[in-house]
Amino acid sequence: MKKMQSDKIIKKYKEMFRALEEYDKTRELSFQRKRIDITLAVSTIRKLKELSKRTGKPISRIIEDKI
Repeated sequence: MKKMQSDKIIKKYKEMFRALEEYDKTRELSFQRKRIDITLAVSTIRKLKELSKRTGKPISRIIEDKI
């Protein structure tokens, strides 16, 4: 493969190559998700449920977006 072609491919798929490089280092993909347990106040959970109903997003996505 010519250098010009390989440079074009690397430029086009830059994010994928970065993700694979990170996977080689950590053995985790940056877009993977893991389940965790957290403790929240009842009022916070109520607000998150209401927001989830209004937006149609799962609670986990709402929390991810805010962080």
